[in-house]
Amino acid sequence: MSNLSFNEFSENSSKEWKQFIQMDLKGDDYNETLVWKTNEGINVKPFYHADEFQLLPNKSQTKATEWTICQSIFVANVEMSNKKAVNAINRGAESIHFILPSTSIVIKDLLVNINLKITKIYIDCQFLSSEFLKQLAYFPDTENLIFFNDMIGNLARTGNWHKDLKTDHQDFDNVILQTATFSIDAGLYQNAGATMVQQLAYGLAHANEYLNHLSNLSKEDKEHFKIVFKVSVGTNYFFEIAKLRALRLLWKNLASEYDMHEDCIIFATPSKRNKTLYEYNTNMLRTTTESMSAILGGANTICNLPYDAIYHKDNEFGERIARNQLLVLKHESYFDKVDNPVDGTYYVETITQQLAEKALELFKDIETNSGFLVQLKEGIIQKKIKESAAKEQEQFDKGERILLGTNKHPNLNDKMKHELELYPFVKKNPIKTLIEPIIEKRLAEVVEQKRLEHE
Repeated sequence: MSNLSFNEFSENSSKEWKQFIQMDLKGDDYNETLVWKTNEGINVKPFYHADEFQLLPNKSQTKATEWTICQSIFVANVEMSNKKAVNAINRGAESIHFILPSTSIVIKDLLVNINLKITKIYIDCQFLSSEFLKQLAYFPDTENLIFFNDMIGNLARTGNWHKDLKTDHQDFDNVILQTATFSIDAGLYQNAGATMVQQLAYGLAHANEYLNHLSNLSKEDKEHFKIVFKVSVGTNYFFEIAKLRALRLLWKNLASEYDMHEDCIIFATPSKRNKTLYEYNTNMLRTTTESMSAILGGANTICNLPYDAIYHKDNEFGERIARNQLLVLKHESYFDKVDNPVDGTYYVETITQQLAEKALELFKDIETNSGFLVQLKEGIIQKKIKESAAKEQEQFDKGERILLGTNKHPNLNDKMKHELELYPFVKKNPIKTLIEPIIEKRLAEVVEQKRLEHE
């Protein structure tokens, strides 16, 4: 048998490929038949070619071999939460995300029997308190202790400061100096229905508010800061990969302007927006592909969402399945063997660049018009997200955006009313707020409410 070589095949330009395709279409319009337009305003072509790149894309610096499996734990009881964390680590978790509801929690008690040298711990405080963080003096090395500090994110989510504008800023200044960390909850925008361009631009503008606030710090202090982006990942597989890659490009450009560390931590979790109450097992398929996108997109830590998270309280079975999905991806599907498997793929590289360019344009528009915080207070950000969410909802209602088992091939004999431990829909809480909060809402809520009424 003769040795085959790719040199035996003639090269075809993108123009020639398009001509071949046009012939096969037998008179149908190429653009109308094969090119589709996303909500981000990007035209997706049927193929991508090397000759469309003037320069080869730079090699990305992320290492998919180093992503960690995370277990999220809400700390209602310190002793039980500690036992749960230790058990999760013994069963394959490599990092823990503790959600702290109050300042009464003692961090050292929460971390008993957890080796901080090999286990990364994310502390997500639902409050802002520099006094609480004096506990850090107990730990000689806090490299693997990462705190989520997002004062603006709390304002966007709840419509209120933790306390008030002046007190929050004072506390925040002390907190970030103690932790050398600030975080941006960009997942809120995704779960509320923002487009990917909006998610990137708002996340960047959100971060820019903090960078302006830190402008008086020395260059040496800035270089030691950790910046964490909490992101939610949907099921548009290749676009979600490109979104995370674009986020790193955008942050690098912004950070360089402020002499900040040009790398960031991406903490990824599957979206709740496309999760469903009926045919809930399909949620496992969704979270699997979403986790795959997060890995290939370069997320540092992935905290999977249990398939029953929207209607069940925390439970061992759902959490074990969620953790095992990531274990299978890492140890059986070998998603930790190649650092940058997406590098050089014409499709993803092109989308990455387009998302980054469009997000940068929107970011510049926000900064030109008073900045993110002002637009948030004036309701402009909320209005834009609601418009995008309404468009996506309309597509779902028309069957153009499909959730299998909900608006496509539903099992009408499926009953769920008896399974509800949590209220799975938007909760209306009539309290006074300083600004309109950004509300997370799932696409399937109206359909599911109607079905529940008729059970």
